[in-house]
Amino acid sequence: MKSPFSGANGGECVEIAHLSGGRVGVRDSKDRSGPALVFTPGEWAAFTRWVRTDDMV
Repeated sequence: MKSPFSGANGGECVEIAHLSGGRVGVRDSKDRSGPALVFTPGEWAAFTRWVRTDDMV
């Protein structure tokens, strides 16, 4: 699933994938064979909560 905030021109793109065990994978859509971050369900919940709170440093 590509972020709705990613531009249509192939610019800054982020994709997420729902994996087994409730894990979530995140990668750069321009580098599909490159590395991915994999979050546990708790880590993903904490990360998305942090992003939405505007408490980013």
